[in-house]
Amino acid sequence: MAERLILVGRVAGAFGVRGEIRITPYTAEPGALLNYRDLKREDGSPALTLTAGRVSGDGLIVRAPEVATREEAQALKGLGLYLPRNVLPEIEDEDEFYMTDLVGLAAVGPDGAALGRVKSVQNFGAGDLLEIEPASGASWYAPFTKTDVPEVRLADGVVVVVPPLEG
Repeated sequence: MAERLILVGRVAGAFGVRGEIRITPYTAEPGALLNYRDLKREDGSPALTLTAGRVSGDGLIVRAPEVATREEAQALKGLGLYLPRNVLPEIEDEDEFYMTDLVGLAAVGPDGAALGRVKSVQNFGAGDLLEIEPASGASWYAPFTKTDVPEVRLADGVVVVVPPLEG
C-alpha cells in the first residue's frame, strides 16, 4: 500500500532576495513544521528539505538547499507540502484525529444502516466534506459538522452520518 500523505502546508511564495521561502502551515502551531526536515509533494517525491526556519506571524520563513534564488522560491508558489502519516505524532484525545484517518471508514446512518465508506475528505472553500461512496450508485457529500456527522468512532472504524433527505 502506498504511504498515506497528509497536506501540512503550502508554499506562499518568496521572502526577500536570497531564496527564502514563505510557507503557510496547516498545523495547529505554525512552527511545528520546523520539526520535520523532508517535505514531500503530493505524489510522494521530494519537495523541500528544511535546513533553517523561523515563525513569522502565522506563517514560516524557511531555507532549503533546493532553492537558491527569489525566482526559484516564487516559482514554487502554491506547491502543497506533505508528510507521511506515520511520522506525525499520535493523537491521544479520542475526539481529535487527522482528517486522513477518516478515509476508508465505514459510514453508517444513525440507525446503524450501512451507507458506504468514506472515500475522501474534501474542502472546496466552505468547510470540510466527507465523500461517501455507497456500495452502488454515485458518491455523495456530507458536511463534516456535528449535526451531519454526530459520531466518529476511529477504534470501531465507523463514522455515523445523517444521510441527506431524498427529494
